[in-house]
Amino acid sequence: MRNPLADKIVDIKPSGIRKFFDIVNEMEDAISLGVGEPDFDTPWHIRDEGIYSLEKGRTFYTSNAGLKELRTEITRYIKRTQGVSYDPMKEVLVTVGGSEAIDLALRAMINPGEEVLIPQPSYVSYEPCAILADAVPVIIELKEENEFRLTAQELRDAITDKTKILILPFPNNPTGAIMEQKDLEEIAEIIREKDLFVISDEIYAELSYKGKHVSIVSLPGMQERTVLINGFSKAYAMTGWRLGYACAPAVIMEQMVKIHQFAIMCAPTTSQYAAVEALRNGDEDVAMMRESYNQRRRFLMNAFKEMGLQCFEPYGAFYVFPCIKEFGMTSEEFAERLLREEKVAVVPGTAFGDCGEGFLRISYAYSLENLKTAMDKIGHFISRLREEKK
Repeated sequence: MRNPLADKIVDIKPSGIRKFFDIVNEMEDAISLGVGEPDFDTPWHIRDEGIYSLEKGRTFYTSNAGLKELRTEITRYIKRTQGVSYDPMKEVLVTVGGSEAIDLALRAMINPGEEVLIPQPSYVSYEPCAILADAVPVIIELKEENEFRLTAQELRDAITDKTKILILPFPNNPTGAIMEQKDLEEIAEIIREKDLFVISDEIYAELSYKGKHVSIVSLPGMQERTVLINGFSKAYAMTGWRLGYACAPAVIMEQMVKIHQFAIMCAPTTSQYAAVEALRNGDEDVAMMRESYNQRRRFLMNAFKEMGLQCFEPYGAFYVFPCIKEFGMTSEEFAERLLREEKVAVVPGTAFGDCGEGFLRISYAYSLENLKTAMDKIGHFISRLREEKK
């Protein structure tokens, strides 16, 4: 019998995160710091709007691009946060999470053999989605000494005649790194000079702890070159509602909607009504959750300082990325032994790219109580490792 499988799918590695999730699920009393999911419930007024939409019988398809009311609220949100205007009917698409938007943008823009620049460590989906779109992924290895920011020189060095798209994954998962306006201005100058496009994944935009998040679309000449991706999972604690969105020039958006309508039809109707409420009345919820995350972030940084574990200070998302190179183990070996001996689950940095070797991703989307317990266990584990080295 002939091989029923597509070679390019077989060759893609499964997510490096899933392995540890599966192990934790089989362990009693394990503390997991590996999930990138808010521990807050979706705010009640948002849930209530979803319930109300069901009670009113709003259970039918929306338009392919999403509810007009939601697309309008998305444009209002971007206008008040970034000062940029989009046409809600031609330049906005509501998607099934931000991940679908990434896939759609790449498939709509890439011809076979064109290159996509992917800074790493970064979210696990970028490289597989590029491969599925028949692009050639080109990895830019971000460096701890640069606080895992993308520098203009790193970008310039990676560009070839086949380069078409830069993925800009900030605030960053897994490092928590951010790009400030001065960083983006240097990047934008090269993008314009080299006639490139940007997919800017800003799903953690509301979780910035060093001033207001700045989007590259707000810089001169960049809106027409950028697909802006965001969603509701992280800022509004709506992961299970599966709702994201993309904003892009109409010429790109027309093709993204075409793929979306054949593959998905439309995003979940109930979720869309809830998201309208989130954008209209959810600012206080976001501020409350952001402050809680920031408190946890500061606690972890202080805990690492006390145990002598090197970690640059992240200012975005809800992750820290400590360095464990001093122990002479791979990231996976360290994470496996920590889980086995202390029942604390973290994610090896290599799950987010080879240059994540020597680092761990630790999520602080957990209660302070759990974080304190976990840090005590990690501290004991590290002390034991240092004793073994003597």
